[in-house]
Amino acid sequence: MRILQVCKKFPYPLKDGESIAVTYLASALHQLGCKLTLLVMNTSKHHFDIEKLPSHFNHYEAIHTIDIDNQLKVSDAFFNLFTKESYHVSRYKSKAYEEKLKELLTTQEFDVVQLETLYLAPYVTVIRKYSKAKIALRSHNVEFEIWERITNNTSFGLKKLYLSILTQRLKNFELSHLNSYDWMVAITQRDLDHFRALGCHIQGQVCPIGLNLTNYPKPSPPPSEGFAIGFIGSLDWMPNLEGIEWFLKEVWDKVLAQCPQAVLNIAGRNAPAELMRLQRKNVCIHGEVDSAFEFMTKQNVMIVPLFSGSGMRVKILESMVMGRVTITTTIGLEGIAAKDGEHVLLANNVANFVNQLVWCFEQRTFANDLAEKGRQFIEESYSHRAIAKKLMMNYELRIRN
Repeated sequence: MRILQVCKKFPYPLKDGESIAVTYLASALHQLGCKLTLLVMNTSKHHFDIEKLPSHFNHYEAIHTIDIDNQLKVSDAFFNLFTKESYHVSRYKSKAYEEKLKELLTTQEFDVVQLETLYLAPYVTVIRKYSKAKIALRSHNVEFEIWERITNNTSFGLKKLYLSILTQRLKNFELSHLNSYDWMVAITQRDLDHFRALGCHIQGQVCPIGLNLTNYPKPSPPPSEGFAIGFIGSLDWMPNLEGIEWFLKEVWDKVLAQCPQAVLNIAGRNAPAELMRLQRKNVCIHGEVDSAFEFMTKQNVMIVPLFSGSGMRVKILESMVMGRVTITTTIGLEGIAAKDGEHVLLANNVANFVNQLVWCFEQRTFANDLAEKGRQFIEESYSHRAIAKKLMMNYELRIRN
């Protein structure tokens, strides 16, 4: 089977959920015998020098990159208000990218064109015109839902009004394209059910994010001295920034009141300047770290305080497979079948977070047992190869029919 994987950002290094989701699935499909070609936007926001790719990144027959300037521009955002177009989507429209896609489709034959995220939907028309390949949308999230939640969590004012306009336009675009593809590949069952309720009637399946477990070091015991609480995630993704700012404002002082030796370690790329300058008691801002795994091994507990977002949170899978107690919200755990109190700990408000963290501090043995059960659960349920095999089998059935 020949697959053209179409992406809006280069899927390396593996420092965010989208890159991990794209790379691990592609790697597993390659192991299963698929022939993959990558057409990717090398954006100004996440630009990558392809010459620095490691030798083990070898699962593509060919990689084609097109430089895209997708920086947020005040003038573009302003003038977009006088159109009906989604500004989120318009930043990924490129004539050069379209021309390269046309070239690939007219010079090669593909069985499947896999669009990674909604933002590649504008290119469906080109694919239909120049190829007989089946089109699969791998939806990493219900995109407009993320922005609805962000808008709902924003205080009243001009910012909320502006976000509501952007969100409605993104929603209109997403809903208008629900049946533009041949196959809907949702990250979670919840997302697929949501798409169905919104009017999606094409064939589809759930394809959760899987981990290449050979890439993860054997977990080490958590620190026995002190009490280290970790947060790691891209801090230019609004739900992450929103969550950690809430935790600092509402939760942290209450945790210190009961666990005065606790230390909060915050890591993530593209942290805003005001966060990097933050000076709070027992809070360390690390910025981007060289190794997420090394960072996690230094923590007793990992927190994921998410109140917006959609799809799956890879950092939850990773912190669990690294053998760390993970405390998150109901929204954070969406798409992951782990059980509260058995594999992870849920906390949806200030009191929940404080109580769960204090319990982890006072009941370390029980907390470590929970973390070990969480690690075993991820190893058994989220192998990238097993997940990719189910997707490939369904692609093959779809192609034959």
